[in-house]
Amino acid sequence: MPPKISTEQRRARLAVRHHLAAPAATVADAVAGVVALHATDPATVHLSASARLAGPAVASVEQALYEDRTLLRLLGMRRTVFVTGLETAALVQAGCAADIVVKQRKLLEQHLGKQGHPENVPEPGKWLADVEASVEAALRARGSATAQQLSEDEPRLRQQLLMAAGKPYEAIGNVTSRVLFLLAAGGRIARGRPRGSWLSSQYVWHPLDEWVPGGLPPWDPDEARAELARRWLRAYGPAPASDLRWWTGWTAGQTKKALAALSPAEVDLDGSPAVVLADDLAPLPEPPPWVAFLPALDPTPMGWQDREWFLGPHRAALLDRSGNIGPTVWASGRVVGGWAQRSSGEIAYRLLEDVGVETGARVAAEAEKCAAWFGEVRAVPRFRTPLERELAG
Repeated sequence: MPPKISTEQRRARLAVRHHLAAPAATVADAVAGVVALHATDPATVHLSASARLAGPAVASVEQALYEDRTLLRLLGMRRTVFVTGLETAALVQAGCAADIVVKQRKLLEQHLGKQGHPENVPEPGKWLADVEASVEAALRARGSATAQQLSEDEPRLRQQLLMAAGKPYEAIGNVTSRVLFLLAAGGRIARGRPRGSWLSSQYVWHPLDEWVPGGLPPWDPDEARAELARRWLRAYGPAPASDLRWWTGWTAGQTKKALAALSPAEVDLDGSPAVVLADDLAPLPEPPPWVAFLPALDPTPMGWQDREWFLGPHRAALLDRSGNIGPTVWASGRVVGGWAQRSSGEIAYRLLEDVGVETGARVAAEAEKCAAWFGEVRAVPRFRTPLERELAG
């Protein structure tokens, strides 16, 4: 019989390893604790890191991202943008992004070949490769550039595509973002500091091997996936193998091969089979009571596909239709409510279950702390959820 690991033990591990019960010493430690921060919404990077630091500040996150460059924003799992440490970035590049590039380049070539502009794109594959090389050369000549500047240097970036033809949401757009997507996912260019505030997603692009001198170290794809799986299991295990497959976006075969390389232990999670690193069976002490206000798309609630063990019956209020989670209130390893920032700066929250007087007081204090951290900044989540919309007013 496989050993049993209780839900309470999973919550204790989450609290300690994700730096929610005790703060991380550095931004790098905060990020490593969850493997990677979601960065689709730029605000999430700062809010998620700050929720795990004793002295949270935008400046410390920006220092790590743009000055020290010990963190990198890159496209990775499930075609999503993340922020990771450089070692993990190399694993993501080889183990996830490389496959994405192949699929997305093929798709773009197909779209280019169906647009009715044979005079502009007679050979889509050759045309696209030439444009990519030209854009990369233009970027190296400038040193850094915005998408607009690159489209001025390489006018073919303005080639138009009709997407979702015949659908209510059909649209005509340039290939600019899709070409830059391929170059970034291929590890050729990197997102630097955004134009404007830390809430902006208008990034200045750099050659990756100049932004990170020498670039990212190469990895064999299978070895990269095994090491990424190990890091995920250390942060999120024990968990069903299906959660790892969902988080990475791998195929069933890739997931199985990565886990086989690790020889994890099989365990029982309340009657469901799961895996954990073989050296990680010993229980962790339960931490003292804690509360946290985590932002939309925070890596902790987005770390598993099966979330019932910490989310309970609150899915409808806190998730959108695509499974993106909104701002959540946590108490000792469980989601107990949601929150939103109002235009006045007030942090409004609602507890969705009775947490008792002492925990309620901790939640109220954390809401005030969160409001003070925002100061005059106002941030609306990119993916809005029912309770967040209601609370924001």
